[in-house]
Amino acid sequence: MSKRESSKHKIDRRMGENIWGRPKSPVNRREYGPGQHGQRRKGKLSDFGVQLRAKQKLKGYYGELREKQFLAIFEEANRRKGDTGENLVGLLESRLDAIVYRAKFVPTVFAARQFVNHGHVTVNGVKVNIGSYLCKAGDVIEVRERSKQLASVLEATQLAERDVPEYIEADHNKMTATYVRVPALADIPYPVIMEPNLVVEFYSR
Repeated sequence: MSKRESSKHKIDRRMGENIWGRPKSPVNRREYGPGQHGQRRKGKLSDFGVQLRAKQKLKGYYGELREKQFLAIFEEANRRKGDTGENLVGLLESRLDAIVYRAKFVPTVFAARQFVNHGHVTVNGVKVNIGSYLCKAGDVIEVRERSKQLASVLEATQLAERDVPEYIEADHNKMTATYVRVPALADIPYPVIMEPNLVVEFYSR
């Protein structure tokens, strides 16, 4: 099992939820946590515990971002006008690796970051190899010509387990995706309930 696969499964089991909706998630077989004490009955979480869990789940969903990265995104969301929780998920979905994942160019968000880092995509015709690059509405993301026939890319576009959301227009013949608009929380196809409001409470303590 690759490091990314084990990390992905570890997050699922720790949360006790199939946070990406993947058919191979170990949670589909057993919902308890990893390790010899995973089946112990869990006590009721404190308010802090509930907030922490919400943060870990949202952070883990986007490829287990480092705390420093995630905090920087939160602080930017807090600086912007409007609802901080909505701003937070909007910024997370505007990341280049998130858009590559949503457009179904790759099977997982972990693969999306690697795909971008290896220089397989362009934004408005310019190669970008930084997964955290923030795209703007109207930006066109394209898989580079030499990468369009990669087996992993072709397989990902055929995945039936998820659809391309409305805020992204994907053309799998040309391997392009247009980031139409920054989504609201209600627009984002999370397989599980995400609670960015609790993340805001966590950082506002």
